[in-house]
Amino acid sequence: MLLRVLFVCYENICRSPMAEGIFSALVRRDARAEGIIVESAGTVCYQKGSLPDSRAVMVAGRYGIDISPLRARCIDELDLGLFDWIFTMDAENYQDVSSCFAGAGPVYMMTHFDPYAACQDIADPYYGSEDDFLRVYKQLDRAIGYAYRQILGGLHSSESSDINGFS
Repeated sequence: MLLRVLFVCYENICRSPMAEGIFSALVRRDARAEGIIVESAGTVCYQKGSLPDSRAVMVAGRYGIDISPLRARCIDELDLGLFDWIFTMDAENYQDVSSCFAGAGPVYMMTHFDPYAACQDIADPYYGSEDDFLRVYKQLDRAIGYAYRQILGGLHSSESSDINGFS
């Protein structure tokens, strides 16, 4: 199976690299997910080529996920035909992707498949504290668990919905 999943946030240095790392960890643990390609991108290119935010690297690392090799990139027109699923972190990202890249799809808010999401957006933790990054990681972990099951057609319906037990 060849399936491509893209996570999009503003600058591709906080939320979307964590999402890429969490989803990639699920794929690596699941032999049935062979052939799934996971990437992340930003809607703006201010940080193109930059490392993920050190707080995102640290928080993900606590859960055994190494996102330090990732580099920020900007979503572009080439992504339109490549990705089967695109997840955005907030309404602004969703609007940017939907309007600038009409025909991309399907495009979903990250929390779309999470029945317990307290709000629609995954807030940008960039100007916050390490605790804000931890909160975002936990939100992503839970939402990605639900999205992963949806993408793979319920293959994990009898298992935990997320990678680290935050459901």
